[in-house]
Amino acid sequence: MKHLKYLNKFLWKYKTTLILGLAFVLITNIFAIYPAEFVRNALDGLLDKLNDKDTKDISLLLIKYGCLIVLFAILKGVFLYLTRQTIIVMSRKIEYDLKNEVYEKYQKLSIEFYKKNRTGDLMNRITEDITKVRMYLGPAIMYAINLSFLFSLIIYKMLLVSTVLTTYVLFPLPILALSVYFVSNRINKKSEKVQAQLSTITAISQESFSGIRIIKSFTNEENSLYVFYQSCKEYTQRQIELIKIEAMFIPLIITLIGISTVLTIYIGGLEVFKGNITTGNIAEFIIYVNMLAWPVASVGWVTSLVQRAAASQERINEFLQKKENIYNTNNTDTSI
Repeated sequence: MKHLKYLNKFLWKYKTTLILGLAFVLITNIFAIYPAEFVRNALDGLLDKLNDKDTKDISLLLIKYGCLIVLFAILKGVFLYLTRQTIIVMSRKIEYDLKNEVYEKYQKLSIEFYKKNRTGDLMNRITEDITKVRMYLGPAIMYAINLSFLFSLIIYKMLLVSTVLTTYVLFPLPILALSVYFVSNRINKKSEKVQAQLSTITAISQESFSGIRIIKSFTNEENSLYVFYQSCKEYTQRQIELIKIEAMFIPLIITLIGISTVLTIYIGGLEVFKGNITTGNIAEFIIYVNMLAWPVASVGWVTSLVQRAAASQERINEFLQKKENIYNTNNTDTSI
């Protein structure tokens, strides 16, 4: 993360937009969690009426909570749209500023620098690397904040219902945290190798197009194709290695969510039998667990985005922090 600290000045520049986006994320999650309570109230109310053999107003009960669920879903969608219109738009603006900064830096570097660095690598850093940094500034930040807010709100709601059931349901999460910590380090190393190889491919392509006349003059097409093919083959191999590591997240998360659901039903059933909670609370907890499924699953994806962005920003910083060898010392006033 130390390489991504360079981006803090851009986040500060657009702090108003970011804070507004944070507010929209919080409001979105508030509207997201209440439908679980509506389902619980509807189910408990329905069971009470059936047990009392009072079938009056059952339709009104279901319509009431059904309308509330639809209303809150619409409001959630509206604020989710506003969230993307703030945080994602902010990331695009930072991408624009960062590209201009890198390009301006390129203009100040000496000819010696361009002799030591291939054009394809320079192009890759201002395109592919900055795109990966933008994914960190937009989707990664948005989903990380969303996870923090949603997780906090759901845990609070769960604890209000049953501390015992909450403890069992959340038991698999520490395993997930350790897995993310272990895998993220490997993702970072693989991402650096992937980006380096992509720069090599870009450089070979640029050099081949620039020198196509020379290549054809010496009938060197087959050798050029072989070099490009080997570079692409190496890039594919490194991508496959990275994908294999990333592919570990989804099966792991699905398994952990499944375990949490089973524990909810089993422990919840025992708590209902003891009279500590209602049947509707079990349905409420299952909804909460499934609401956590995508945010928790996004941990792996967000981790991957952050690690890739860190690797890309490190490569960008190499140029941005490079000092110019030639300075214009002519301070003579040439005005007439």
